[in-house]
Amino acid sequence: MNNKKKIIRWAAACLSSFVAVVVLVPAILVKTTDSTHTPAGAVPQSTAELQSQNDASSLVIPVYLSKEKKVQSVQLEAYVRGVLAAEMPIEFELEAMKAQAMAARTYIVRRILDQDFSNMPVSGAWVTDTIAHQAYSTDDDLKARWGAAYVSNMDKLSRAVNETKDSVLTYQGKPIEATFFSTSNGYTENSEDYWNQYIPYLRSVPSPWDVQLSPRYRETTVFTAKELQTKLGLRSAVPASASGSGAMKVIETTQGHRIKNISIGGKTFTGRDVREKLGLASSQFQWSWKGSSLQITTFGYGHGVGMSQWGANGMAKEGRKAEDIVKYFYTGIEIDRAANLLKGKSF
Repeated sequence: MNNKKKIIRWAAACLSSFVAVVVLVPAILVKTTDSTHTPAGAVPQSTAELQSQNDASSLVIPVYLSKEKKVQSVQLEAYVRGVLAAEMPIEFELEAMKAQAMAARTYIVRRILDQDFSNMPVSGAWVTDTIAHQAYSTDDDLKARWGAAYVSNMDKLSRAVNETKDSVLTYQGKPIEATFFSTSNGYTENSEDYWNQYIPYLRSVPSPWDVQLSPRYRETTVFTAKELQTKLGLRSAVPASASGSGAMKVIETTQGHRIKNISIGGKTFTGRDVREKLGLASSQFQWSWKGSSLQITTFGYGHGVGMSQWGANGMAKEGRKAEDIVKYFYTGIEIDRAANLLKGKSF
């Protein structure tokens, strides 16, 4: 009888331990699963599966990592955080970073709704981590870049993302082309003056903050007459002119105070043409000849259309909120929720 009782007690103890293990295992899995990443090549969650949620944060974005040559799938808000880290200096004011987060989120939501997965090197990815779409940094990238500052910097990024969670910029109910650039020349540019396309919310507005704040506001580049000829595809070298006129003459400027059309060596170019062919920082520039070399000084950095990042930081330093910043640089827009726009959609 004593042996029988011992066996019964032993069996009960085993059964109790087994039940405890069964209960504990799911809890362990929940704690150790990374909620922001899914395996490369995983099938993204469709918007139809998001309808019961209050936001689109569980939407999965497959991102092609150009250096690793692989696809990493991350949830929407983690993707926005990675874009924010790559596209804006971490030293910027929080409200400027929140404005950038909304622009980044708007970009990917618009791309999803338009089913625009173009310029991809592989199938199955929606965006790359390069400026062909939006620059994006992984957590591993940021740990290597920031070292001991990683935790505090990530806290700041997460706050900017969380405080704008699910927010997107819209015009007449649709996500906007939330274009942005580094530094203005004192004004932003009308869309049609750079891209030959009128977009009603991409209007020229003053951005006076950049001149005092941005280290990229003014840059000077030197070209030889031969380099100028080759890069611009001219038949002959541009003759040097002590006055800076003659062979080079501005024909027309834009509302954003950039060069719209210019004559160089008898050939007419747009300001954008010259900027891109010569690799200039901006399409607003002045020049002077130093012997046989041409010095070109640019004002601002980037195409100039949409939100100036340094302008946004200047507004934030003056106490303006993210909502004020985006509505200033994007004329006539509203702020909506990604979940509203994606609801009922499938892809």
